[in-house]
Amino acid sequence: MLLKKQTVWLLTMLSLVVVLSVYYITSPEPKSNDLKAVEQKAADESQTVGKQETMTKKNTDGSTVTVKQAGDDAFEVLRMQIQDDRSKMKEDLETKIGSTDLSAVEKSKAKDEINQLNQLSHEEEVLETLIKAMKFDDVLVRADGDKVLVTVKSKEVISKAEANNIIQTVRTELGASQLVTVETIPIK
Repeated sequence: MLLKKQTVWLLTMLSLVVVLSVYYITSPEPKSNDLKAVEQKAADESQTVGKQETMTKKNTDGSTVTVKQAGDDAFEVLRMQIQDDRSKMKEDLETKIGSTDLSAVEKSKAKDEINQLNQLSHEEEVLETLIKAMKFDDVLVRADGDKVLVTVKSKEVISKAEANNIIQTVRTELGASQLVTVETIPIK
């Protein structure tokens, strides 16, 4: 009798170890709750805000491309707010995935939504880089469903041709069915 209890206990512990190992391997990266690291990151970001970085690259044909990244507080605040909103949405979806009350279909839908959010963030970053390469000081792309708002910071008011180039770039990357709005913020 004692041997059977020990065997059941051992099998229970082994199954628990296997379940925890699978959970650990498949779970996303843990977020740092270290207050000191968060404070250091905030201090580093506050030092870089307001500075202007210039990257110069030489192409294979000998021409140079200069991309300036202007550190505007308004753009950075909007970027951080969008990132925070998406992080909260991802956390909610990850909670759904970890829930035992939902079916596999609902968990799959939540995982698909997380993948869509990650894809959207990546596409916005790519578009910002492409549009900055068109000689604009800074760009903020916000995609929401079938609407895309592109805010361009430029020394001059952009022409209709430049706006059309931006719209075509967005539609090439995100699809032709997108409603694209281009705003210009002049730099003084």
